[in-house]
Amino acid sequence: MNIRSLALAPVLALAMAFPAMAEKIPLNEISRYLNSLKTAEADFTQVNGDGSISTGQVLIHRPNRVRFEYKGDKTLVLASSGQVAVFDGKTRGGPQQYPLSKTPLSLILAPNINLGQAKMVTGYTERKNTTVVTAQDPQHPEYGNIQMVFTANPTQLRQWVVTDEGGQRTTVILGEMKTGVSFPPSKFVIANEVARRR
Repeated sequence: MNIRSLALAPVLALAMAFPAMAEKIPLNEISRYLNSLKTAEADFTQVNGDGSISTGQVLIHRPNRVRFEYKGDKTLVLASSGQVAVFDGKTRGGPQQYPLSKTPLSLILAPNINLGQAKMVTGYTERKNTTVVTAQDPQHPEYGNIQMVFTANPTQLRQWVVTDEGGQRTTVILGEMKTGVSFPPSKFVIANEVARRR
């Protein structure tokens, strides 16, 4: 072994001791992954804007449908038919409703996701071996944004942070996600839930 090789040996040993910095997952791969995600369920932990923590189960049925069932009370957030309905577990009244299109969550529930669209992605970084993508509605940036965190090999959504039009941040951390799950259509019908709670 020559002197030059000896000098390089510690450097090579050090390089092999640490994994290489992960490369960012390409945006077109993330778009492909999200578009292929038709149904999924996972446990989740939610960190609310006031610092409080909630847990529960989320059911995703793309396009445009999601159901957040919260543990500990009967709180439910249900997106379906272009609407988001928030059922308060403490009251028997009807849900608060607003258009899904006005929430950043609509970006990952859309029928066709294209993160390469102009002015949609406002942040795209690698952080601690994850790829972090911040996206907004290019037509309505005032509706807020969603920051999504993905791991690679295979590409998987791990968490998201929704910042709404008022600047309130809600973080959802996903547990192990099961995909290709079959759900009864009734799980995503707002009127059914209203009738069930009467």
